[in-house]
Amino acid sequence: MPSLVPLVASVVLWKWLLNTDFGIVNQALRDLGVQNPPGWFSDRAWAIPSLISMRLWAGIGGTQMIIFLAGLQGIPESLYDAAAIDGANAWQRMRHVTIPLLTPTIFFNTVLGIIGALQTFAAAFVATEGGPGFATWFFSLHIWKHAFDYWNMGYAAALAWFFAIIIVGLTIFQMTLSKRWVFYYGE
Repeated sequence: MPSLVPLVASVVLWKWLLNTDFGIVNQALRDLGVQNPPGWFSDRAWAIPSLISMRLWAGIGGTQMIIFLAGLQGIPESLYDAAAIDGANAWQRMRHVTIPLLTPTIFFNTVLGIIGALQTFAAAFVATEGGPGFATWFFSLHIWKHAFDYWNMGYAAALAWFFAIIIVGLTIFQMTLSKRWVFYYGE
């Protein structure tokens, strides 16, 4: 379900579910005896955890799970059979066959996840517009504000280039570190 619901629609749904006054979650918390349920998107301390939980819900079963499934299907069955013949139990087959052969998939999803997390915009814009008190003021929202609210396109373009360089730098750093732990079958 999360991968079928567009991002803006899911943010609106979560804003309704986590509404301080009439949200279903706070009503359930009140029914359980919680006197002062969290303010979720209206409370500075709860704004980021609310966005994180919303994005985790959206990420489960999405593209990353399809990539993991493809990675699992790419592991040859003969390796599991050979490990079983050698006496490996299920845990040992997972530890010594599945996880090492999934490391390229784990690495790929990690790179995409970090790039996606850095580019957080739509959820923060629709849910809080950077508030309360700049608690959800992400860099991409900062770029957008300068470009389309203040019409300072040159500064926004410079910020975007800086952001792109940061993302490329982090990706190169991850690729350098991956040489230590990513195993490519057949090498």
